[in-house]
Amino acid sequence: MATQSSCTTYTTSGTQPRLADARTWAGLAVLALPTFLLGLDVTLLYLALPAIAADLQPSSTQALWIMDIYGFMIAGFLITMGTLGDRIGRRRLLMIGATAFGAASILAAFAPSAGTLIAARAALGLAGATLMPSTLALISNLFPDARQRGLAIGVWATMFALGMAAGPVVGGVLLSYFWWGAAFLAAVPVIALLLILAPRLLPEYRAADSGPLDLFSVLLSLAAILPAIYGIKELAKAGLAAGPLLALVIGALCTLWFVRRQQQLTSPLLDMRLFVSRTFTAALLVLLVGLIGVSGVMLLVTQYLQLVAELSPLAAGLWMGPPALMMVAAGITAPLIARRIRPGYVVAGALLLSTGGYLLLARLGVGASVFPSDISQAIAGFSLVYLGLGTIAALGTDLVVGAAPPERAGSASAMSEMVQELGVALGVALLGSLASVLYRTRMTDALMADSSAMQNAASNAMQDSLWAANGVASDLPTGALDTAREAFVQGLNTTAAISGACILALAVLAAVSLGHVRSPQ
Repeated sequence: MATQSSCTTYTTSGTQPRLADARTWAGLAVLALPTFLLGLDVTLLYLALPAIAADLQPSSTQALWIMDIYGFMIAGFLITMGTLGDRIGRRRLLMIGATAFGAASILAAFAPSAGTLIAARAALGLAGATLMPSTLALISNLFPDARQRGLAIGVWATMFALGMAAGPVVGGVLLSYFWWGAAFLAAVPVIALLLILAPRLLPEYRAADSGPLDLFSVLLSLAAILPAIYGIKELAKAGLAAGPLLALVIGALCTLWFVRRQQQLTSPLLDMRLFVSRTFTAALLVLLVGLIGVSGVMLLVTQYLQLVAELSPLAAGLWMGPPALMMVAAGITAPLIARRIRPGYVVAGALLLSTGGYLLLARLGVGASVFPSDISQAIAGFSLVYLGLGTIAALGTDLVVGAAPPERAGSASAMSEMVQELGVALGVALLGSLASVLYRTRMTDALMADSSAMQNAASNAMQDSLWAANGVASDLPTGALDTAREAFVQGLNTTAAISGACILALAVLAAVSLGHVRSPQ
């Protein structure tokens, strides 16, 4: 069990690790480009979803798949890509993935149907799985000094936050003047700049003793992750059923098989010895649960601003700026505060503040009219939620990566990113599905009590989702859309309350399990 700070750098001698020079910091700026891009992609899509729904007319299930297939594919391939980068070269993998991400973005932008967009999003997830572990692992190579590496990872997390902050504004402008596909095309110039600068400023790194890639382990990792995620998603949406339960059993059995195989291989896809560190394991759990709460609530808040408060995409984007800027501030200041206060306590304190944010969201009013004070309350609550996200993204990631030796940085980075992307996917699947179930239950009761005549198509749209109800607003009786909005807000209230309770428990876990880790000296 690790008793040293996870921020301690592994060295082979008693000398101090070298400090970064100007070229190294320029390399960090290059690594920030794909990080910024992925943050931009998250909030652009949340904001574009109502426009996509109006154009492609996806079912509620297809809409959720458009959102979470990206995260599912990233989660499924991150371990493989992190280890592959150790073998073929982290810079090489970064450039291959960036090229594929640009091509998939173009495909998504011009998707003619919901099914094509889902496929394009899956391709984006596969390409995205190469980007994050490559950038994070290269940071560990560029910055061997513990204090500088902690600051560099804070900058890395902050650039993700900047992307999220810029996403709503950029998306609002694009959606005001162009079609929704322009949101995906925003990735192309960023990719082009990365491909020009990376060969000039980034060193290549590959592990000397990595051994061959075990393809059967790759298949087992996919068979462990994807059925499990599918089963959880379907159970959250439709309740107990044979298909989802069977998927969970398959996922669990393949997980056990995967772990056993990794323990037997001399060159495993995932080094299971990393989990011996209590710091490594606890930090992963904090990242996973924290991201589940944030991503699920993010989806609902962005819909609240557009579908309930009736803000334009640009106005909604501007309102989403302050929460993302709060995440930026947390990503910058948390590593600095952690130099004086133990990182586990900093994380716990930030999560306590996030709990207050979830409480504000849980107390949003459910009246038919939305006042400026309601919007301000939603943004204030979400800002506190994002403060916790910025803190755990910076410190949690550093705790995970710092607990691993340099030659396993790719695997550790991949695990860090996998649980974060898995958290995003599960947050959308679980909390998004929970909110949908609560909405449909309320609307079913309301429709049964309403004796007014309504076309079957309009009735079905009202029961399906709020964005579907907005699409047939002209066919609805007076007050019906207000009822749908109230049902949506009640689902948001309940989802935020459950998330807040989980984050409160997570704060306690962080203080207890990570409180032993000392600040980097």
